[in-house]
Amino acid sequence: MTDTSHPAPEPSGSSATTSGIVETTVYPKRPARAVDLAKAAPLGWWPAAAIALVAFIDRVEINLIAGALPAIQDHFGFSDTAAGAIPTAASIAGALLLLPAGRLADRAPRVATIAVVVLVWSCCSILSGLATSFVMFFLVRVLIGAAGQLYNPPASSLLADCYPARSRGKAYGFERAGYYLGLPTGVILGGALAEALGWRAVFFVAAVPGLLVAVLVLTVREPLRGLGDRLDRLRAGPETRQTDEIPSARGESLFGEARSLLRVRTLTGIIIGQALLSLGIAGVFYWLPTFLERTENLDYDAASGLAGAVGGTGIVIGIVVGSRLGDRFHGIRPGWRVTVATGFLLLGALTLTGAVLLPGVAVRVSMIALACVGFAGAIPNLTAASADVVPAERRGMGFALLTFLVTLGGALGPFFVGVTSDLVGSTAYGGEPLAPAMLALVPAIFVAVAVLLRIRARYEDDARTARPT
Repeated sequence: MTDTSHPAPEPSGSSATTSGIVETTVYPKRPARAVDLAKAAPLGWWPAAAIALVAFIDRVEINLIAGALPAIQDHFGFSDTAAGAIPTAASIAGALLLLPAGRLADRAPRVATIAVVVLVWSCCSILSGLATSFVMFFLVRVLIGAAGQLYNPPASSLLADCYPARSRGKAYGFERAGYYLGLPTGVILGGALAEALGWRAVFFVAAVPGLLVAVLVLTVREPLRGLGDRLDRLRAGPETRQTDEIPSARGESLFGEARSLLRVRTLTGIIIGQALLSLGIAGVFYWLPTFLERTENLDYDAASGLAGAVGGTGIVIGIVVGSRLGDRFHGIRPGWRVTVATGFLLLGALTLTGAVLLPGVAVRVSMIALACVGFAGAIPNLTAASADVVPAERRGMGFALLTFLVTLGGALGPFFVGVTSDLVGSTAYGGEPLAPAMLALVPAIFVAVAVLLRIRARYEDDARTARPT
């Protein structure tokens, strides 16, 4: 494999003209090319769009099971506890591989790594549809979980190098839009296809677009490590010192590198906040279609379709408003990205509580839509803030650490709700047991808001430390 950890030297005398055009090396082992620093995306938006497609296909495949869950439960006859254990075990399997994947992302070509991961998903999706027993189905879903999060460290590192800091919110907004739109799309497709063609067809259909996306990813060109930061420096003015080589952390052990990253207080706060957020929303949204089916007397295809449609609308609004608002005053108002994320997160926590507590289809779906606006508006800003406070040569490991701990938080949510639902159902409780089970996780999101408020003041200092001199 070609190692892209060390960028080629900049051409001597490289400087901006009055039009904002510079001659600089952009791709490894390629000659310098003209780059327009006045553009928000000097390399174009295709890298962000391609990564958004990867995130979309990933979440579609993972969430097919949520939409088709009642049909799969009817076929294999397993309990809510077993149903909640499927995403939990899959997420834990993926989390175990994330730190090695992060180290690989800082050393190996990221585009090729992402394409291989997508190809593996597609093959495992086919195996899900071929399962002849619950044990086989469970093991295949765990295998998918082992690959499901592995695109994130190389993809997030790639985006940080393709885009300067002032447009990273929008770039990560693309990726998060794909990610979150994949959730309702997977739920809708899972419910509709399970109703029309049977649950096995759900997974066969999902494999086809996965193969196509794997091919499309290979059209993205690998940029130099730290390119986005270099473009920021060139835009600010001629560099006083030429940075021909980015220092690496290759002498450190895997866990030593992770420990050093956790000393960045802003990154640690974002990780804790997103882990708590993931715990809450993963548990609640996994069970949401089943909750609507049971409480509002909807067919499961109608429940999944309704939840998915309003959720998708809220996600689009949240991504557009949140990413634009976060980028608009970045670098102008201290801690702005973290402030914006905290406000959106609070909106999501309040309205998600209303979606569980307040009866009626119209009220519930309105609350779901607003909750999706809140969560979708917060996450791109937190992702961009994570990139800002981690040095370029360690971003793969930084995002792996973030995804690792966030995945562990999310892994517990569906299982916790399933177990709690069964425990409540075994008592004399007269209502739907999923309601108190889901509500038990909502406080975690409010704690995430409090954590972000505490680290907001540290963001600017940590971002300055991460920038090369």
